[in-house]
Amino acid sequence: MKQLTSYNRVAGYLNKVFDILNEEFFESELSRPTITIQSTPKAYGHFSLREDTWISKIGGTHEINIGAGTLSRPIEEVAATLLHEMVHYYNHINGIQDCSRGNTYHNRRFRDAAEARGLIITHSEKYGWSHTAPGDELLEVILKYDLTDILINRNEYSGFHIPGTGTHNGAAPATTPRKSSSRKYMCPCCGMSVRATKTVNIACMDCNEQLLLAM
Repeated sequence: MKQLTSYNRVAGYLNKVFDILNEEFFESELSRPTITIQSTPKAYGHFSLREDTWISKIGGTHEINIGAGTLSRPIEEVAATLLHEMVHYYNHINGIQDCSRGNTYHNRRFRDAAEARGLIITHSEKYGWSHTAPGDELLEVILKYDLTDILINRNEYSGFHIPGTGTHNGAAPATTPRKSSSRKYMCPCCGMSVRATKTVNIACMDCNEQLLLAM
């Protein structure tokens, strides 16, 4: 796969990741929204409650936005943000109210739905059950499909440091990018690759060579 260094390629890639997460965690129940990449001050992303946020001759769609200034985080963090917003989407179409206080405070309904779908959710006084991290189940999906990091990012000033992720059309805080928790290993002979979430010693049985950490 070509490196994700262009805006157009990343836009298509996010749709691919959406389809994967939709199949793995929602049994493909969610129709694809319009996925945008825009600046979201103090937020990783948002979900639009309006089903006609984007309209065309064939109908309207909801919007899921990923913050343009947060794209170059490790792929598991970007996927966690996208999955967070997909949980909001799922709850909305199923009549589950998962936020209050102007759609910024995440309640236990959101927590339960998110934790059932590969996310780790922690609590804050201001935003409720909103702080999101990838759990083992999500990491396994990322490894299964060999999802790779996005290597382009909008150059935005980020002087704040408050952990969290997006809400319904709301501002939720961003944070300093963390080092990726997955590693890619490659066979020096045939190029076969695998990903792992920790340092491992692993060999290619075809070539009888130890796999090397890809830089």
